[in-house]
Amino acid sequence: MKFSFRPSEGVFYELFTKAAHNLVRGTDLLLELALPGVNVQSVSERLVEVEHDSDEITHELYNKINSTFITPFDREDIYRLGSLLDDVMDHMEAAGSLIYLYGLTDLPSLPRELHEQVNVLDQCAKITAQAMPRLKSMKQLSDYWVEINRLENEGDRAYRMLLVRLFSGEYDALTVLKMKEVADELEAACDAFEHVANTVETIAVKES
Repeated sequence: MKFSFRPSEGVFYELFTKAAHNLVRGTDLLLELALPGVNVQSVSERLVEVEHDSDEITHELYNKINSTFITPFDREDIYRLGSLLDDVMDHMEAAGSLIYLYGLTDLPSLPRELHEQVNVLDQCAKITAQAMPRLKSMKQLSDYWVEINRLENEGDRAYRMLLVRLFSGEYDALTVLKMKEVADELEAACDAFEHVANTVETIAVKES
């Protein structure tokens, strides 16, 4: 593999930003699943395509790390940030696929708390996409990780309230199992957003 000895840090920031914008595409599709009359199969398939795009971005990032002699900050942190951004997409794609495969959109309506989880993810994705370009200057990032932490707490609350509802007897046992699996993936995606923010904070502290 040919190594580049010249700093090419701009490429890394571009890839982080590209990965984050791909997460916005993912949450847009999750929101679309709640629309009346939506073609659930089509949305699920498009979500899989977005997840594949995220994989390609991550692989491109890894290849860039391995072929660059000088990186803008620690290689381990670059690997970790790229991996965590990809983890978010993996969990969102899994949730969307399960909603389709389990036929949950055939229910009269999905629980309000499930929609709240998706709304939290949508806010996290947009804030993360706005923050990634600021990695280059390492400025005005503290508001980002503070807000992600707040949103993650909102996501936890929605998840706990959904569990209360699922085990209230409103749904049959099989539906409860299906919806809990979806909720677990959404919760994992929310946690992954917080891990991304924590990693950005760690990088910012090291570089300050």
